[in-house]
Amino acid sequence: MFLGDVMGRAGRRAITENLPRLRQEWKLDFIVVNGENATSGIGLSGAHAKTLLEAGADCITLGDHAFDQKDMLRFIEQEPRVIRPLNFSKAAPGKGARLFTAQNGRKVLVAQALGQVFMKRPFDDPFSALEPVLKTHPLGGQAAAVIVDIHCEATSEKMAMGHFCDGRASLVVGTHTHVPTADAMVLPGGTGYLTDAGMCGDYNSVIGMDKAEPLRRFITGMPRERFTPAAGEATLSGVYVETDDRTGKATRIAMVRNGGLLEAAAP
Repeated sequence: MFLGDVMGRAGRRAITENLPRLRQEWKLDFIVVNGENATSGIGLSGAHAKTLLEAGADCITLGDHAFDQKDMLRFIEQEPRVIRPLNFSKAAPGKGARLFTAQNGRKVLVAQALGQVFMKRPFDDPFSALEPVLKTHPLGGQAAAVIVDIHCEATSEKMAMGHFCDGRASLVVGTHTHVPTADAMVLPGGTGYLTDAGMCGDYNSVIGMDKAEPLRRFITGMPRERFTPAAGEATLSGVYVETDDRTGKATRIAMVRNGGLLEAAAP
């Protein structure tokens, strides 16, 4: 299972209260959680990374706010279960792809890249950043499954990445925009795909933030306060994938929505 951007305290609470139960109920072998916004809506602290890992995340991915919480600069070097985008910066600490061992003993590769379209910083090309990783870990080889988190704004760039990885990854899933899309599918080459996993956060909000300040800025064009994450009941949003043990290709994909305001969806 892959869960989208954890948003603030509400998202963390939803993870800690539900993830252990879902792992058992859905017989999950491996869980990836995007922790990009878990700390005050901007970045991830080491303490909150530990919270997500202790709740059952096997791997945490980050994003463009990877190091907004400064202690992550050190923490990511000490905790291999947290990965940052491959193309964040050549000087960035940590790794952008790593091979993990699932609970069933199989190897799972997780990689993340940042998109370029409409992003605030000029990140390196995500396609060329991922190419050597995919070549080194072909499906059906050492990696029984390959998961790619493409963290970007544009749906077109996410879709292009899905087709670029088709047949070479078990799952390509988009993160960053916090709104789940309805296009979960298995591509022709056998790669599970979803344009955006959505967020693990309170949807009675503006993409996870308390509504008052975003509304004020849209209406008046002027800021007054800092954005703060909405604190109501969160929805766990993401995607569930089953893969073939021999080929690593996706055999089934299903939306995940659990709790909160959104209509429930489960495998």
